Amino acid sequence: MARIEDYTFGSVVVDGRQETGDLIVLPGRVVRKWRREKGHRLAVADIEEVLDELPERLIVGSGASGMMRPKRKLLALLEQRGVTVEVLPTAEAVRRYGELDPAHTAAALHLTC
Repeated sequence: MARIEDYTFGSVVVDGRQETGDLIVLPGRVVRKWRREKGHRLAVADIEEVLDELPERLIVGSGASGMMRPKRKLLALLEQRGVTVEVLPTAEAVRRYGELDPAHTAAALHLTC
């Protein structure tokens, strides 16, 4: 299981490795250089690659200022699949992830904005 150790604007440390691009942390792997079709909108297509790997909780780090927002369609789909979603500014999302069991939690982190 991945550990998210630290976050500052534009950078996060995952398992001792500094990351400078947005990423998704799953129980079994880390998806680096994660990009969204529309930078500050989180849509189904943006997480399609990992949809079947999501555990029961997804923490969305919406950026330092909370600029990234999930679309309603995505939230409805995740709810339908039994995935609880928490959307928090990235610093808070990293703290929240650390409080939870990484075997049952994923994090999608936008590192700037």
